[in-house]
Amino acid sequence: MPPTLASLVHHSSLKLTVRAGEDHLDTPVRWAHVSELADPVPYMEGGELLLITALKLDADDPEAMRRYVRRLTGAGVVGLGFAVGVNYDDVPEALVRAAEEEGLPLLEVPPRTPFIAISKAVSAAIAADQYRAVTSGFAAQRELTKQALNEGPEGLLAVLAAQVNGWAALYDVSGAVVATAPEWAGRRAARLTPDVERLRERPAPASAVVAGGADDRVELHSIGTGRRARAALAVGTAAALGTAERYALHSAIALLTLVTERSRALYAAEQRIGAAVLRMLLAGEPDHARAVAGDLYGALLDAPFRMVAAEAAAPPPDGVAAPAPVTAAPGMASLLGEAMTGASGDPLSVLVDVVESAAARAGEAVLVVPDGGRTVLLVVDGGAAAEACLQYAEVLEATRADGSAADELVIGFSAPAGPIAAVTAFKQAEQALSVARRRGRVLVEHEDVVAGSVLPLLADDAVRAFADGLLRALRDHDATGRGDLVASLRAWLSRHGQWDAAAADLGVHRHTLRYRMRRVEEILGRSLDDPDVRMELWLALKATGV
Repeated sequence: MPPTLASLVHHSSLKLTVRAGEDHLDTPVRWAHVSELADPVPYMEGGELLLITALKLDADDPEAMRRYVRRLTGAGVVGLGFAVGVNYDDVPEALVRAAEEEGLPLLEVPPRTPFIAISKAVSAAIAADQYRAVTSGFAAQRELTKQALNEGPEGLLAVLAAQVNGWAALYDVSGAVVATAPEWAGRRAARLTPDVERLRERPAPASAVVAGGADDRVELHSIGTGRRARAALAVGTAAALGTAERYALHSAIALLTLVTERSRALYAAEQRIGAAVLRMLLAGEPDHARAVAGDLYGALLDAPFRMVAAEAAAPPPDGVAAPAPVTAAPGMASLLGEAMTGASGDPLSVLVDVVESAAARAGEAVLVVPDGGRTVLLVVDGGAAAEACLQYAEVLEATRADGSAADELVIGFSAPAGPIAAVTAFKQAEQALSVARRRGRVLVEHEDVVAGSVLPLLADDAVRAFADGLLRALRDHDATGRGDLVASLRAWLSRHGQWDAAAADLGVHRHTLRYRMRRVEEILGRSLDDPDVRMELWLALKATGV
């Protein structure tokens, strides 16, 4: 605690007597200053104990003393020390009454107590308080470091909350609460997610003070050394932090930053292991993949997983307006905003953040392998990571539907698979990715492709151009009025080459239909006995809607 007027009054060697303002003696004293100026206010900073002998004051004038004391309190002076036996044998009654009216503590300084003694006492008390703060800070730093090494962020938060006599919370990259101390602080921390998201929009390091409640003062600090914060720390207290508490907070921030940077190095190593596991799976070596995965990815390979392939779509052309903000689920809104504004670099990074954050909160393993402009992920089938990926795609899909966002990301999901079927799952993810790109969708699941029809896949300009070219000669023939070859071809193919049934559908004799089919072969230069030719013609008719 810094020195207070009360501690000076109780100082045995100073012999100070309280003449006014007894109710305000608990006020901290920042310094003791001597000034005989009639108006010392221009030289005050606030928090001082002013020491005077009234050398240049008419201390018996009540109105002059009211103006003098009022000026001092307005400048933040916390106390007035009046030396008796110099210019006045006793503290003037006008000064006492003025101090009582303004609530300013007035201390009588006896003749045998020099002002220098009071200054030394204040200075010694301030130095002792600073020494206690530094000592306490070093002790807190040792305990914080010990807990960070042995218990991780949870143990660190517990020590920090005790040091500041409040609560502490750690948030992940998505703004979701990772850990709190004490446990009851979880609900308070969750209410601050929007403030954490706003903090993340500022370049790191960043901090902010927000109102957490009626008796809650909350400081938010970003964690990380890069341009984009990797986490955030919230500390809630009933009052502003003191020097010792500030030391503890700064130590916690430094340790969490080190843990974060260390985690990034470990993350890079994990990605290399993940890439090796994926290569072995795709090489048809699931046993070797399990051996390399170990405890890191072993649980992922023991359960059905989904192979996910994701690519960033081409950027919007010049002149396309930036996407408008959209409503998203809590914890995903800021990530979505970054994907749309490019704050985090590219949409793939945002997708990875979303998936990994969800997996971390659920205690799931997730394998992420960057592959040039593509990222391949292995996620637990039906798990939190897979669900987060689907939700993120739904939000992006909604922005496309209302025209507020341009194409940004395409994602392909395989069917559930195990290590033995990893190659098939990879092909399924690539196929679904290709279909998503061709259909203008954000995400396509392989089950949706195989459960539907092949006809939607024909909705492609290249396919239509091929179909138009294949059927053009027949259409030109029909346009001259010399027959109805296109309709006859369609009827014959739909009846699988059954002459009587197809002729009945057309209302012509079967010999007429035979003649028309020979004309089709002559015009196209192809034999209808070839199943490939029949298939191409049928698909051409479907693609053109004939």
